[in-house]
Amino acid sequence: MKITATIITLNEERNIARSIESLRCCDEIVVVDSGSNDRTVELAANLGARVVESPWHGYAPQKNYAADRAENDWILSLDADEALSESLEGEIWTLKKKGPSCDAYTVPRLAQYMGRWILHSGWYPDRKVRLYHRGKAKWVGDFVHESVEVHGRVGHLDANLLHYTCDSLSEHLRTMDRYTTLAAEELVFRKQKIYTRNMILDPTWTFVKTYFLQRGFQDGLEGLTIAYMAALYTFLKYAKARNMSSI
Repeated sequence: MKITATIITLNEERNIARSIESLRCCDEIVVVDSGSNDRTVELAANLGARVVESPWHGYAPQKNYAADRAENDWILSLDADEALSESLEGEIWTLKKKGPSCDAYTVPRLAQYMGRWILHSGWYPDRKVRLYHRGKAKWVGDFVHESVEVHGRVGHLDANLLHYTCDSLSEHLRTMDRYTTLAAEELVFRKQKIYTRNMILDPTWTFVKTYFLQRGFQDGLEGLTIAYMAALYTFLKYAKARNMSSI
């Protein structure tokens, strides 16, 4: 079982070294860069990754393009702001020695938000398929929230994939602006009708669900911030979709 790790990048000099350095269990690392103007490409190449440059075509197409460039059929797909924990690295080493019994594997993803590891708020365990055989699985999703579609048996690894999200509220707001635009474009594409009641009630429900039902209150001030930002995300994607539809 030989594994190629794939990472898609755009101006990720802050994160790329941490991500690549966690991939000692992989036999190859492919970085697909879509036009970085910082030191991302230089750092990745210096750390032994094979860097391929490609224009941006969307999250799922870009990740499938990276998998197509791999020398091995087994793909470990990471975002640049993610890294394997030591426990997950060890679990993958064990899997390589024993051989796979499934066509793809999910991993629990543990997020760090403004310096705190988030264990509630609907953010954990946040299982994602990240290790898969490219003959049995591919990335799907036209706009945002891409995922791996598997045609075969899915297994589950136990150790955490570490996700280093926003270090500040300002960074979170910038990220939210980009993703709510993509989410709004998806709503418009699907011709989903947005009513005023959706813009009033859905953000409120999102806050209640995140902070109370998903125990965001146990994540301290960061949990409260996550709940408010989740509500704002819901409102903004609706408001942007309404605006796009009226143009």
